[in-house]
Amino acid sequence: MKGVVLHGGLGTRLRPLTYAGPKQLIPVANKPISQYVVEDLRDSGIKEIAIIVGETFPELVKQHYRDGSHLGVKISYVYQEKPLGIAHAVGLCKDFVGDEDFVVYLGDNLLQRGIKKYVEDFKSSDADAMILLKEVDDPRRFGVAEFDEKGNLVRLVEKPKKPPSKYAVIGIYMFKPIIFDAIATLKPSWRGEYEITDAIQTLIDWGRKVEYRIIDGWWFDTGKKDDVLQVNAVILDERIDRRVEGRIENSRIDGRVMVDRDAEIINSHIRGPAIIGAGAKIIDSYVGPYTSIGNGVYLTNSSIEYSIVMDNAYIEGVNRISDSLIGRNAKILKSDDNKPFIRFSVSDFSEIQL
Repeated sequence: MKGVVLHGGLGTRLRPLTYAGPKQLIPVANKPISQYVVEDLRDSGIKEIAIIVGETFPELVKQHYRDGSHLGVKISYVYQEKPLGIAHAVGLCKDFVGDEDFVVYLGDNLLQRGIKKYVEDFKSSDADAMILLKEVDDPRRFGVAEFDEKGNLVRLVEKPKKPPSKYAVIGIYMFKPIIFDAIATLKPSWRGEYEITDAIQTLIDWGRKVEYRIIDGWWFDTGKKDDVLQVNAVILDERIDRRVEGRIENSRIDGRVMVDRDAEIINSHIRGPAIIGAGAKIIDSYVGPYTSIGNGVYLTNSSIEYSIVMDNAYIEGVNRISDSLIGRNAKILKSDDNKPFIRFSVSDFSEIQL
């Protein structure tokens, strides 16, 4: 069985961060979102993976994942010139898949308990496709499953005004190669995209066997800032153990905090759950719960909590930062000239709250 990871898309809801790289490489708990996806596939026994890259800095994706050997997988790359939909992207992987079954996994989706048991279910079934569903509060935002009186899947409806159920189709699908025949029949939707829900509906209409599973545990589609911060908090809460290395001088570290051996913490207070990356320097500062400090970050005379600070950011003299995504190499500092105004250098689509 093979894996296909979708790593394209423009990430408009996460601008300006996605002007500098794909949304799937935004880190949560100091690891790119899509790396959790790759590791989930690997832990489910899938070692051959194609990553579909698009127009948004594909070279950064290749730079991070290379051939995949450092993660215990073999990675190939497929280029999607324009974002024409999930079904279009999957169709580009026909040669990679060959005659094997495969999993399609959107690179910005995260599951609490992973997909291993669903992969095993699909392998042992005679289904042509299997989709994963999750009950949601507002199904109008998603593709939604409709069932008959026996609980069989009969229809998929994309973002319906009157949803036929509360079960949303999440971004993980399992297919036999017959799906490529269904994709070949598609026409673009009103959005100008080839919809994977239409391809699955085609299989249903052909009388092919399409099964579903309702997942347990949490599921995140990390499309917006608040989603990224929430999943960062959840992963720190559930998966971070206390491991304090590095240089710790005249500092207090409370709770489950992971400090890299190359980090320095001086005259500071760290309260977990939190993670401090390699080469980070935290001086005369407070780092509160649910905060990820990336590699090479310099934080001095500042306080921060419930935030993500990406690699090599520089923060000086700022109190109090909360609910923030701070990009790579960003600089935030307080002027020492006591002028009665604030100075900014702000990119397109940025957001500042004072």
